[in-house]
Amino acid sequence: MTYVLSSSIERLKEKIRNIPNFPRQGVQFKDITPAIGEGQFFRLIMTIFISRYQKKKIDKIAAIDARGFIFAGALAHSLGVGIIPIRKKGKLPYKTYELPYKSEYGEEILTIHQDAITKGESVLIIDDVLATGNTALTAALLIEKCGGNLMELGFLAELCDLKGREKLFPFPCYSILQF
Repeated sequence: MTYVLSSSIERLKEKIRNIPNFPRQGVQFKDITPAIGEGQFFRLIMTIFISRYQKKKIDKIAAIDARGFIFAGALAHSLGVGIIPIRKKGKLPYKTYELPYKSEYGEEILTIHQDAITKGESVLIIDDVLATGNTALTAALLIEKCGGNLMELGFLAELCDLKGREKLFPFPCYSILQF
């Protein structure tokens, strides 16, 4: 990695704000809005994602509700591929597969349209933060349930102490920032 890129990534990392006790007591929330609120940093994030994935065979990008939509939409546009929303229960209007999981905040259910993926398509999952890995693992299992081949899970930031990457094994993971 070049010095300029390394320096830019450190400045990007400084833009991620800590919010203690949000959304509940004991949670240290990583707020990405200062980073995506400045054009130069949003462009840096997207440039890194694009350079990583532009030469890989990706048929569709799955976006995890809701902040994953920010990066997945821009990346899908740049790569010229489709986007698949993975949403919380009750948000998708057509026939869905659904899987329950435990999030950092309680019990949730993620859903995906049953016809979102053609069997054998190569799918990349994008989200903002990898924490415990429960949400990402549920999204990966939904991709497989639809018949897709998960090529990787990509994140802006990873909270390494929470060991989410271990939970996602053997799925390949990538994160731009590590905390």
